[in-house]
Amino acid sequence: MEKEHQIFGIRAIIEAIQAGSTIDKVYIQKEISGELMKNLMKVMKRANVNFSYVPVEKLNKLTPNNHQGAVANISPISFFDLENLIETVVENGKTPLFLILDQISDARNFGAIIRTAECTGVNGIIIQKSGAAPVNGDTVKTSAGAVFNIPICKVEHIKDAIFLLQASGIKTIAATEKTDQNIYDLTLNEPVAIIMGSEDRGVNPSVLKIVDEKAKLPMFGTIGSLNVSVACGAFLYETVRQRS
Repeated sequence: MEKEHQIFGIRAIIEAIQAGSTIDKVYIQKEISGELMKNLMKVMKRANVNFSYVPVEKLNKLTPNNHQGAVANISPISFFDLENLIETVVENGKTPLFLILDQISDARNFGAIIRTAECTGVNGIIIQKSGAAPVNGDTVKTSAGAVFNIPICKVEHIKDAIFLLQASGIKTIAATEKTDQNIYDLTLNEPVAIIMGSEDRGVNPSVLKIVDEKAKLPMFGTIGSLNVSVACGAFLYETVRQRS
C-alpha cells in the first residue's frame, strides 16, 4: 500500500470517511473492541465502506506506525455511478462497450486489464465492492496511468449491474470455458458488456445463469487456461476487430 494513499488510526479513518474521502478498503484487526472501534464500524457501514478483518501482523506490515487496529487505503481515483455512466455512454451515440470484472483480486492483473481496456476504447469498468482488487500503487503502475483515464464503477452486486446493463439494451457476454461457443462466433459490433472472472474460479456460476451469452477462447496447448488479463485482451481486441 502506497504511504500517500494510507491512513492509520481509528479516529483518523473516521474523520476521513466523514469528510467524504474515497476509501477503497479498511483493514480491521481481528478480535479488537472498544467504543471508538464500534463508532468506526457504524461510520463505515453508514458510508458503505468495504472492510475486512485481518491479523495484527498484516497491519504491522502495512505501517510501522501506531495503527490502533485499523489501516485504510484511500483510492487515488473517484468512482463513477453506474446508472449515470450507462446513460451518458448510450446518449453519446457510440456503440457501448463495458467490462465487468467478477472479483478479480490481484492488483497487477487489475492494472493490466485497465491498461488494455483504455487502449481498446472500453467505456467503463465495473467491479464489486467486496472481493475486488484495490486501486493502489500496484494498480496505478501496472495500468501505466490508464486508471486515471477510464471510468470505474463499484457496485454492491455484479448481478445487479448485469440486470441494469441488460435493461439498457446492452448484451452481456461471460468469458468462460463452460461453453461450446467460441468468441469468434459472436457478434460484438453491437452494445456489449464482457464479463471476466476471478483468477482462481472464473465467472461466478450464479452470474453465468443470467448472462445473455457465454464464450471461450480456442486453446491448442496442454495448459487449459490463460492469465485473466491476457484472456481479457483477446476478447477486447476481437471486439475492436469486428467494430473496425
